[in-house]
Amino acid sequence: MNKPEALQLHAPVVGTSRPHESAHLHVSGAAPYTDDLPEPAGTLHAALGLSPLAHGRLTRVDVERIRQMPGVVAVLTAADIPAENNCGPLLHDDPILAADELRYVGQPVFAVIATQRELARRAAARAKEVIQAEPLPPVLTALDAHAQGQYVLPPMHLTRGEPAAQLAAAPHRLQGSWSLGGQEQFYLEGQISLAVPQEGGEGLLVHCSTQHPSEMQQLVAHALGWAAHRVTVQCRRMGGGFGGKESQSALFACVAAIAALKLKRPVKLRVDRDDDFLITGRRHGFDYRWDVGFDADGRVLAADIELVSNAGHSADLSAPVMARALCHFDNAYWLPHVAMHGFCAKTNTQSNTAFRGFGGPQGAIAIEMILDSIARRLALDPAEVRQRNFYAAGQDMTPYGQRVEELHAQPLTAQLLASSHYHERRAEIAAFNAASPVLKKGLAFTPVKFGISFNVVHLNQAGALVHVYTDGSVLVNHGGTEMGQGLNTKVAQVVAHELGLPFDAVRCSATDTSKVANTSATAASTGSDLNGKAAQDAARKIKARLATFAAERFGCAVELIVFEGGRVSGGGHSLAFNDLVAAAYLQRIQLWSDGFYATPGLHWDRARLQGHPFYYFAWGGAVCEALVDTLTGESRITRADLLHDVGSSLNPALDIGQIEGGFIQGLGWLTMEELVWHPVTGLLTTHAPSTYKIPTANDCPLEFHTELFSVANASDTVHRSKAVGEPPLLLGFAALLAIKDACAASGPEGCDPPLRAPATAEAVLDAIDAVRP
Repeated sequence: MNKPEALQLHAPVVGTSRPHESAHLHVSGAAPYTDDLPEPAGTLHAALGLSPLAHGRLTRVDVERIRQMPGVVAVLTAADIPAENNCGPLLHDDPILAADELRYVGQPVFAVIATQRELARRAAARAKEVIQAEPLPPVLTALDAHAQGQYVLPPMHLTRGEPAAQLAAAPHRLQGSWSLGGQEQFYLEGQISLAVPQEGGEGLLVHCSTQHPSEMQQLVAHALGWAAHRVTVQCRRMGGGFGGKESQSALFACVAAIAALKLKRPVKLRVDRDDDFLITGRRHGFDYRWDVGFDADGRVLAADIELVSNAGHSADLSAPVMARALCHFDNAYWLPHVAMHGFCAKTNTQSNTAFRGFGGPQGAIAIEMILDSIARRLALDPAEVRQRNFYAAGQDMTPYGQRVEELHAQPLTAQLLASSHYHERRAEIAAFNAASPVLKKGLAFTPVKFGISFNVVHLNQAGALVHVYTDGSVLVNHGGTEMGQGLNTKVAQVVAHELGLPFDAVRCSATDTSKVANTSATAASTGSDLNGKAAQDAARKIKARLATFAAERFGCAVELIVFEGGRVSGGGHSLAFNDLVAAAYLQRIQLWSDGFYATPGLHWDRARLQGHPFYYFAWGGAVCEALVDTLTGESRITRADLLHDVGSSLNPALDIGQIEGGFIQGLGWLTMEELVWHPVTGLLTTHAPSTYKIPTANDCPLEFHTELFSVANASDTVHRSKAVGEPPLLLGFAALLAIKDACAASGPEGCDPPLRAPATAEAVLDAIDAVRP
């Protein structure tokens, strides 16, 4: 039997840099996304009619006017949903189509099904003319909702020690409030689903751009009143997700499925960018109020903080987002006495959801702003104040009761401050600012400690299938989804390593709920940790069978069998892997296996907010330099030095890409991506690239240095690696604080500019004006 051409012999590739497995398709425009799939004969197209009111009582939808429009085949309302009218992931409080209450401008009220996408969109655009409703007063800001006690779920409280008594006894007090904007995911591929009825109308295949195929399967089944086994969801790849396709792809999958079932024809729903902005939620904006006690050296003695998130009109994932925010307020710091209070405000806006970091960034940035203000109050270097507050031996227990076992903050910081020449540059910047009346420079260092695992324990599980074919090639299917992050590449590397094969011998297929069932979302930075371990488990089972067979064939102990370089050797004998596999098949040895992994040691008390929610922590640090024009408020980051902990990297090239991409996304959130709602109508006015600005290549620092802090993970992860998806986003904190440092150069010594985020030109000028003599 001939060996496939792809099976060229070269060393296993775990721990070495390899391109993304689809990189050549990405750059050539040949990678098929959901919209690129061939449309089955008779495919219809859907569009959504959106609410023109932020709050109102729905009285009537004149569907007949829409049905008369060219190309329209059907118009669906809530009354046409066969079973449950819900696309919410947790509390079932988020209707697919509005039934009696209008909750925000942009809420889907009806769906138009037409012969062409453009005809469907034109008909849906008549929503304002056909929706009749009684207006009700809206609540548009989180602070207004908080003042009214209006929440999507009960408040959360986490306390350690005696914060009130320690605050009263503290030699220094800092009290303040701050506001932080949300962030649009702005995935390049928008929300899309294609629902295709299967034979006899007994099943439905849904092609969906989603991070959570199993949840899409369940919600579609619930909407149709079906058992889950009648719905199959597939996703080969997404053009980005960033959390926006974890729960909120459900609405589009459900509408396409309902229409396909009713009309017995394939239905595709692809929304344009404006509608995507208006319909879906994004990163939660937060408002903070804090009271902090500290000593003359800048050490935090006690803190009391209130965090108010803008949840939007429904719960969605706001509860775990707030829980993670509370569990990351400490960031890298020992807080002996602390009281945290989390409120998820219910507003008449889009229902906010997951976004890279999932509340962790919103929690951690608060302590960074606090420490920066403490340093300015005491006229100390902010980096020194941060180092004095780091977790250390004997001061290593988090407020939620988990011990910090890897104390990487000090060594990582020392390495980064030295490699970035932090102290020398601070002196140089002081001299520059003294001689420059208009342009001001700033410098900032911030650390990262980020907990890895879903903070809902049962989600920390994964499954995989590994098939070895008789020619020696290998196919892997796992429950994770590929959204450009390189998950399939890493999983293929892990399987190739286990079987001693070259990378090209292994291929990962599309995520499919009919292959691996009951999967968790590809989120919480757990994609490689969970699915890599599951695939490794499956590969090891096959390897064990083949090793036993080879030992019998070679006449040696099974412990002597080695899989390496595309060959299987032992006892002085050697055979090509594909030849051994072919022989094993003839002896009826199973050449495929399932694999499963559940993260060990996790437990969490949701009521008390205590336990061991994270398997381990990923660490990092950033030093950023900013240049600010004090006349226009324009700013840019001129240099960034990043040092990030990825454990023993599975693929350094992919990890560095994730680190740099996360940093830039964090920079965008904190410096330019501004969301603006009309204060009266509740319309999101920044609903397109013309008004909502994300970073481009021109916003990358002119000097950009990224290094890996390569220390093997103490926890038993796949090849002792660490997650890299979310933690690097927090490195962007240094960009915001560098801009703040530059603003402070316009004021007197020890001033504390009230810079809000995002630090747009207007925000920068406001901060400068507040401190300028």
